[in-house]
Amino acid sequence: MLKPTLLVLAAGMGSRYGSLKQMDGVGPNGEAIIDYSIYDAIRAGFGRVVFVIRHTFEKEFREMFTPERFGGKIDIDFVFQELDKLPEGFTVPADRVKPWGTNHAVMMAEGVIKEEPFAVINSDDFYGAEAYKTIGDYLRSVSGQQNHYCMVGYELKNTLSDYGSVSRGICGLDNNGNLTSMVERTKIERHNGKIVYEDEKGDLFPLAEDTLVSMNMFGFTPDYFKYSKDYFSAYLKENINNPKSEFYIPTMVNKLVKEGRIQLRVLHSSAQWFGVTYKEDRPAVVERIRRQIEAGIYPEKLWN
Repeated sequence: MLKPTLLVLAAGMGSRYGSLKQMDGVGPNGEAIIDYSIYDAIRAGFGRVVFVIRHTFEKEFREMFTPERFGGKIDIDFVFQELDKLPEGFTVPADRVKPWGTNHAVMMAEGVIKEEPFAVINSDDFYGAEAYKTIGDYLRSVSGQQNHYCMVGYELKNTLSDYGSVSRGICGLDNNGNLTSMVERTKIERHNGKIVYEDEKGDLFPLAEDTLVSMNMFGFTPDYFKYSKDYFSAYLKENINNPKSEFYIPTMVNKLVKEGRIQLRVLHSSAQWFGVTYKEDRPAVVERIRRQIEAGIYPEKLWN
């Protein structure tokens, strides 16, 4: 049985954070959140990590995340997400600055992920050891199959920032725990003690504390690449001239679910997610990692 691969989306520039948060040392020995993700993935039986990065910080990234850093316990590959990675017949608009989105980033790995199932994560999100074991077990169970995907869902109350609004994919499920819909809400925060989201008109709508949301931790088999490639061209025809439009993973997943092409199992996690959306989030992340080290979940020095 093929070991699953971990695909780390690390091409973002951290505009709200103010620096390359992918490389920010939040552990006691300068470990980044990525280090803890890879540590958990190794424990969960993953065999390789593929980083999606950009050429502008390739040198710094490669120097930090070397095979030697991880003690030879996992194989490493790099792929690149750039604005000009478009299908034939399309060119980058002059006013385009933003990357093309998370699903475009996933597509960059098509040349290196050939047969094995793979998990997708954000580089700046701390998902917890339980999540990697859960998704790793599921991916091994569907190895060699097609159209059987998964995601780890978190309770909304465990995914908020104290320093500003966040974007989350709000999930709908059927009675078997399969995804029926995912709606991207881009402005979610606490307001007067309750969780609300703001729509395009500026109106506020409540969300339940235990609403299940996506934190971009998905599991796919390689057939997902073809679906994405086929739909990306259609997406660009409609959106290429919108400088803020992005091809998100939920966009692709929603389409496939609604068309009945795939089954996507939602794996539940009650863990407290944390990440560094804003610079002000950093001290809390450092403190939470310290507590997990004291509890014996991680060693003081992650890589010996």
